[in-house]
Amino acid sequence: MKADRLLSILLLLQTRGRVPATELAERLEVSVRTIYRDVESLSSAGVPVFTERGRHGGIGLLPGYRTDVSGLTADEARALFVLSAQGAHSDLGLDGALGSALRKVMAALPAPHRPAAERISERVLVDPARWMQSGAAPGPDLGELQYAVFADRRLRLRYRHSGTPAPVEYTVDPYGLVSKAAVWYLVADLNGEPRLFRADRVLLAETSEEPVRRRPGLGLGDVWAVLREQVERVPKELPVRVRVRRGRLDMFVRIHGGRVTAPPEGAAGPAEEWVEVAMAFSSPAAVRSLLAFGSDVEVLAPPPARRELARAAADALRLYQDQGRD
Repeated sequence: MKADRLLSILLLLQTRGRVPATELAERLEVSVRTIYRDVESLSSAGVPVFTERGRHGGIGLLPGYRTDVSGLTADEARALFVLSAQGAHSDLGLDGALGSALRKVMAALPAPHRPAAERISERVLVDPARWMQSGAAPGPDLGELQYAVFADRRLRLRYRHSGTPAPVEYTVDPYGLVSKAAVWYLVADLNGEPRLFRADRVLLAETSEEPVRRRPGLGLGDVWAVLREQVERVPKELPVRVRVRRGRLDMFVRIHGGRVTAPPEGAAGPAEEWVEVAMAFSSPAAVRSLLAFGSDVEVLAPPPARRELARAAADALRLYQDQGRD
C-alpha cells in the first residue's frame, strides 16, 4: 500500500507540479502527517522532492526531474489495452491517436507485463452493439458536436425527433457526449433544462460564437445521471382486477402472464365459471389488449379501465356495425 501511495504521489507531482499537502492527503485518503512521512521516504530514496510552507506553498519536484516509471500493474496494463476494442474512439476520429498512445504505453511498460498487454487484443473482443440491432451510425455532425463541447460554445441544432417528420431547431448548451450501447448522445441544456439528443438524428449542427451557459456546479456526469434516471424510471403501474372464464384461463395466463401479479385461485371447476385474476398495466389504455378474449374476460376495477374498454368496444361496434348493407 505504501509503495503504491509513494508512486501515486510521484506521478501526481510530475503531472501537476506543486501540490498542497492537504490536496494530496484528500486524494490518497490519508492524513497530512502521512503525506509528509511519505515525502521523507521519497527524499531518502533520492527523489528531489521539496516542501514549501505558507499560503502558496506545497510539495513539488525540482525543475527538470522526470521518471519513466509507468507505475502500472499487470491488470492495469491489460485494462488500458482493452480500450482498443471499445470502438468509441473510432466514432470520434481518434483511431490513430489511440494506437499511438498505446504504443507509447507499451514502450514504458515493465518487460514482464508486455506479453499480457500484447495478448489482450487476441483474447478479448468488445462488441458494444446489441443482437438484432441495425446499429445506426453516428450523425454526420458528430465532429461538430465534439468541437462545440471542447470549445465551450453553444450549439444550434436542426433535429429530427422520433416519429416526427418535420425537423425542429434548437439552441442548446452542451455538457458533453455520451456513448450508450453504441449510440451517441449529446447531453445539453435547453432553456436551462437537461435534454438528450441522439447524434444520428442531428440533421445540422453549427457552433455558435456565444460561450456555453451551463448551470453552475454541474458537470457531464451529474446531468447524465439525471437524464438516465428519467429514461430508466419505471412508471407506476395501474392495478387491475379482472375475471376470466375458467375454460380460457390457461390461454389467458400464457398470453398475459407477465401482467399477472398473483397466482389465480380456483383453476379447477366448470369451464363457464369465473376466476378472478389480479393484474397490473402501465395505463388504462393498455387494458385494450384484453378485448381479444371478447366476453370471456371482464375488467372489474378500476373504473377508468372499465371505461377505456367500453370506449374501445363502442369504437369497434361503430366500425363493423351493419348499416343496412346486404
